[in-house]
Amino acid sequence: MSERAAHRFMPWILLLVAGVPWGATFVLTILAVERGDHPVGITFWQTAIGAVALFVFNAARGKPWIPLSAAHVRFYAVCGVLGTALPTISFFYAAEYVQAGVLSLSTATVPMTTFALAFVLRMERYETLRMLGLMLGCAAIAMITVPETSLPDPEAWFWVLVTVVGATCYSLENVFIGRSYPGDDDPFVILAGMLIAALLLLTPVVIVSDGFMVPAWPLETVEWSIIGMGIINVMAYGLFIHIINVSGPVFASQMGYVVTLAGVAWGMIVFGEQHSLWFWGALVAMMAGLTLVRPRESDGAPIAVAHPGDHLADQVPLIGDEPDEPKT
Repeated sequence: MSERAAHRFMPWILLLVAGVPWGATFVLTILAVERGDHPVGITFWQTAIGAVALFVFNAARGKPWIPLSAAHVRFYAVCGVLGTALPTISFFYAAEYVQAGVLSLSTATVPMTTFALAFVLRMERYETLRMLGLMLGCAAIAMITVPETSLPDPEAWFWVLVTVVGATCYSLENVFIGRSYPGDDDPFVILAGMLIAALLLLTPVVIVSDGFMVPAWPLETVEWSIIGMGIINVMAYGLFIHIINVSGPVFASQMGYVVTLAGVAWGMIVFGEQHSLWFWGALVAMMAGLTLVRPRESDGAPIAVAHPGDHLADQVPLIGDEPDEPKT
């Protein structure tokens, strides 16, 4: 492959390198709850691992400290609740009852609900195609919750809705970031502040709920899964930011397809998951909805990408409101 061809295809390669492991975090979520540990305790450790990994990364770049102005602290606190504590706990609770493929499908609603919230708040203008995409997303969720034969356990529909509520928290965070991101601060430094805030907020919840999880030694599947989620989220986040820088946020928004499809594939490979025709119909509807909701290069809409794990929706609004032209 020539150097020019390699340069042209590198963003696509990076999209896969980041998106495929990111999709695996849905499987890791299910493995993390298999021992029956409290979801709050699991969330605490995943957040701590992510915070430590980011601190080491930022320190290596000469940026070990986070800004602590009143505006920054407020930003960290709100995003810590909406972007980590509430959605991650909800996913860990639901992981005992739904498949990895269903988890990945429900989190794909993030771009759609972000658009809906932005429209209600007049941050977005009306567009028929995007509204149609939002309706397709709603139809996809209905297709896996209403028919009795859509899920292996018909009673699991409630937990599908729990994951959608968690995804909506990411959307709320998206809108908040789009309005309140503190200046031109380094996104990795800000993300570290968000994780630290989430950790501080989770600590009293862990104590009150008696949900503290004591890691096993030697490490077992649960511990390795939590470590894996923390590391993958940080690694994928870094690659995602790099893709935006070299190819523009519109190109990078295609990460939503990769993560969702990879999550379904990982569930089938690791757990042998089998899905009903209703699920596959919902997946097609969701992919179509993502296509219609995704911003075009000609507009200035903030982009929200379905993103698993701790910070599924943190990433794109950190970049700003004006997408760049793809450089590929």
